[in-house]
Amino acid sequence: MKRTRVKICGFTSPEQAAFAAYAGVDAIGLVFYPPSPRHVSIRQAQEIVAALPAFTTVVALFVDAEQTQINETLAQVSIDVLQFHGDETPTACRLYNKPYIKAIRMQEGTDIAALNQDYHDAQGLLLDAYHAQTKGGTGEKFDWDLIPKDCTLPIILAGGLESSNASGAINSVQPYALDVSSGVEISKGIKDNNKIAAFLTEVYQSDRNK
Repeated sequence: MKRTRVKICGFTSPEQAAFAAYAGVDAIGLVFYPPSPRHVSIRQAQEIVAALPAFTTVVALFVDAEQTQINETLAQVSIDVLQFHGDETPTACRLYNKPYIKAIRMQEGTDIAALNQDYHDAQGLLLDAYHAQTKGGTGEKFDWDLIPKDCTLPIILAGGLESSNASGAINSVQPYALDVSSGVEISKGIKDNNKIAAFLTEVYQSDRNK
């Protein structure tokens, strides 16, 4: 059975991140983008990482950040994977000798084949909804028919996901992973343990029914 991985992004609380990890989430995302309501300081990030059990992947999200900021973060926080959510070039993504994910804001005309080639060494492409002013975390779904069936890189599906549509996303897109943030929140940056549990249950049940 092919298992769909789950990443939950935008944690601001060690307790909620630990709950998600023990509930079975594969990766937790920390947002290092000051304009975001889910932004965490270095101290907050350290406390969250310290609360996690073994085998939980920590993903650090940056949006067109300066190289010095990323290096300072990596020096102080134990990060496993970098997630670039802005207009970073492939060269910029490769500066840190870390596995990375490139986020793509999907719209008509997005050339996934070309992006697969440009970011060929990425650990995956994270496909999210396009919004002119917001770099992710909008809670909006995009047209999954825009995703080609022959992607060479693993697809991480984001954008408007919640427990009610997780199964449909898995059946329609067959992604490597789902990435959820607002769909498991009470308010921006504040997660809901019941919603986290419901989302994970839906994913597990969908995988079993394949």
